[in-house]
Amino acid sequence: MTISRAGTSSPLTPAVLVLEDGTRFDGRAYGAVGTTLGEVVFATGMSGYQETLTDPSYAGQIVVQTAPHIGNTGMNALDMESERIWVAGYVVRDPARRVSNWRSEESLDVAIVRDGIVGISGIDTRALTRRIRDAGSMRGGIFSGPDAELDAEEQLRRVTDAPRMAGQNLSAAVSVTAARVIPATAERIGNLAVLDLGIKKSTLDNLAALGFDVHVLPQSASFADIRATEPVGVFYSNGPGDPSASDAQVAVLREVLDARLPYFGICFGNQLFGRALGLGTYKLAFGHRGINQPVLDKSTGRVEITAHNHGFAVEAPLEGAFASPNGYGSVEVSHVGLNDQVVEGLRAHDIPAFSVQYHPEAAAGPHDAHYLFARFRDLVLSDLIQKDAK
Repeated sequence: MTISRAGTSSPLTPAVLVLEDGTRFDGRAYGAVGTTLGEVVFATGMSGYQETLTDPSYAGQIVVQTAPHIGNTGMNALDMESERIWVAGYVVRDPARRVSNWRSEESLDVAIVRDGIVGISGIDTRALTRRIRDAGSMRGGIFSGPDAELDAEEQLRRVTDAPRMAGQNLSAAVSVTAARVIPATAERIGNLAVLDLGIKKSTLDNLAALGFDVHVLPQSASFADIRATEPVGVFYSNGPGDPSASDAQVAVLREVLDARLPYFGICFGNQLFGRALGLGTYKLAFGHRGINQPVLDKSTGRVEITAHNHGFAVEAPLEGAFASPNGYGSVEVSHVGLNDQVVEGLRAHDIPAFSVQYHPEAAAGPHDAHYLFARFRDLVLSDLIQKDAK
């Protein structure tokens, strides 16, 4: 999405957030000064802002933090989920005036200026969140410094001229451009082919800790590229954009399923798994973002508090098994979101494949869903035993 930036802010630099419905919030510039456009969404975590900012799934989005006080723990290299901040813009109510944490290596203010993130502070983020919750996520723009003085009609025109999130394929903007390998850090199981659609560092670390040599592949990888890694399994990551605009990745995934390679997908990988099975996807009104989303594991009856970042979901019957429209046998919804009954996971019965709509690596959320990595390892080991028996 179009972004222009020039200079950095001071505590007195004016800024305005403009929503596509004409709603305006006047505040102070935070970070770089200029204009940024994107989809305005809110994240409900009380902590973990660094992991949010560096999650590639937030590309193209102006993120509103519902927690009022942001920046008090600073930033550090260890908690980076990628090499840079990906949000299109940042909205906070009360930026910390100083950092107070022994692990901090720099302030949030310094980090967002360095990465050129246009933000706004000093607005009523509670009112903004309620507006998005009631009206749905919408396009918006932050205008700061001289751009804050632009005519209101011109600011609104720029916002409404920006592309909508629906229909956008953003994985190419966040994926690696060349394959790389992360060696296993536990007893080796085999090679795992990972399609990077916007993956987080913590996910890669967890996969390596299972005993996989993790082959990270660009989002443009073909099935031949996946086969060339001699994988014992395939993983599709989280990522930004509309799953309906990722036909190429769905086609490759169908080849993976046809080959009966064990498959695990998270977040965007769950939506693409649904499409590969023959299911539809749709845009949620305001999505799920944050580290406090309750999900029911239907197989155990256990309620998990999970980390989410998605604006789209899979259409599927919540109760009972159903036949895959694309011929992959029996499938069921394995997990359900308790706030709005959204599909949060899929499990195939006749092929070795499952997925969830959230982030089991738990960066920076709770660890309730961490067992899913072990579930995938067990699926791969079971598949290897069956193949050895043949």
